[in-house]
Amino acid sequence: METETRKIVAEFLGTLLLVFVAVGAAVLAGEYIGAFGIALCFGFTMLALVYSLGPISGCHINPAVTLGMLMAGRMKVRTAVEYWVAQLVGGIVGAAILYLLAHQVPGLKTDGAFGSNGYGDRSTLHITTGGAFLAEFVLTFVFVFVFLAVTDRLTITGSTGLPIGLALAGVYLIAIPLTGASMNPARSLGPAVFAGTSALAQFWLFLVAPLVGGAVAAYAHRFTHPVGLPAAEADRV
Repeated sequence: METETRKIVAEFLGTLLLVFVAVGAAVLAGEYIGAFGIALCFGFTMLALVYSLGPISGCHINPAVTLGMLMAGRMKVRTAVEYWVAQLVGGIVGAAILYLLAHQVPGLKTDGAFGSNGYGDRSTLHITTGGAFLAEFVLTFVFVFVFLAVTDRLTITGSTGLPIGLALAGVYLIAIPLTGASMNPARSLGPAVFAGTSALAQFWLFLVAPLVGGAVAAYAHRFTHPVGLPAAEADRV
């Protein structure tokens, strides 16, 4: 029971910190660091959290990753549900702390955007609903596939954190001007709660598309990395 509690706390804390630090970069420093800096902040934060929390919970801090792990047979349904609850609550708490901090900055507006995701008139490029869904689906697929490919268990050890952090930064570089970059329902929910009704009205897409992308990634992973396949399969003739 103590081990399970540590895992849930790790997922809660990890998601909280990802939202507070990385979304905070967009809300508080976006004007100064731009999309490239925001993407790097997400990647670096994920990298640090993977090494800090990976040995405890696997550092999913993303419901789409947890779904991929569940479909890959690496965790039980009950544990996955506990992870999802911890991640969503962590995202909201992280956004709440960021909201309080943002209100200490004179003249900083939090209504409407606040690092939330969107499409149409809430997108920098005014991407359509279908385009936003496709982008979030494909980019989540890429991230979750990499996550599954470089890990072979629930937990993360060794140097596997590096490709995970790089993958997140890479997909964010593409997605920021399109949707504000989600690929993570917990990352989207927290800021949306404090951004207002327009952000919450579009949240459904940033829940469904990443989960579908994570599920398809798990399915594809079964073909490229079958259970029991030697790590050096590519070297076999």
